[in-house]
Amino acid sequence: MISVVILGAGNVATHFFKGFEKAKDISVIQWYNRSLAAIKPYANAVEITDDISALKAADVYILAVSDDVIAEVSHQIPFDDKLVVHTSGSVSVYDLDKKHKRGVLYPLQSLSKNSDVDFANVPICIETIDKKSYPVLKHLARSLGSPTKRINSDQRRVLHLAAVFVNNFTNQLYRIGHEITEHEGAEFDLLKPLILETAKKVQEMSPYKAQTGPAKRNDKKTIKKHLKLLENEQHKAIYKLLTESIIQTHGRKKL
Repeated sequence: MISVVILGAGNVATHFFKGFEKAKDISVIQWYNRSLAAIKPYANAVEITDDISALKAADVYILAVSDDVIAEVSHQIPFDDKLVVHTSGSVSVYDLDKKHKRGVLYPLQSLSKNSDVDFANVPICIETIDKKSYPVLKHLARSLGSPTKRINSDQRRVLHLAAVFVNNFTNQLYRIGHEITEHEGAEFDLLKPLILETAKKVQEMSPYKAQTGPAKRNDKKTIKKHLKLLENEQHKAIYKLLTESIIQTHGRKKL
């Protein structure tokens, strides 16, 4: 049985707790957050505390906290030589206090606290400094049902950067599409099958091969019509930037 203490109360912390609660050989013995209010709903399922000096001894401490406090919180853990890991995609493993055995459990997925998560679809990237810590973290990830991948810091940083493009930026494009359709009373829901099909294609072929549309065809007439329809200057700038990027990628001349 691996004993775990979770620190933090955000999306990752909440889903990790729920996942570990179902695992047979993982025991979350304590959950810390600087504000008890966020974790109070779980008080009947696990011991909660807002006093970091009162943390219990455990096999693993998971810091699912904001990036800018990882170093500070790891320093405040009142034990030495314990396995302490963070869950960030961009923070160095060396930001953790060197009094600990240090590692990273980075779930490469967009997690929302109020949405159900199937960990089978949440690859967890693992990084450790010492070899002995890796099997422990792999066991934790597998207990959730997640596929695992051992990576280094450079790979994790670029994966996080790429995730911003394919998730955060893409979601912003969905929002713009929603705004455009709403402006003329069209139904955004009609675009949802297209969104799903686009996501499905990149499971089967490279994004390069999956690309379609007026920019790839260098269809200047359609591009000009679209730009004329766009009233929002920011939307127009984004359209131009992405169009030029696609044209450049597929060997066409710029606008």
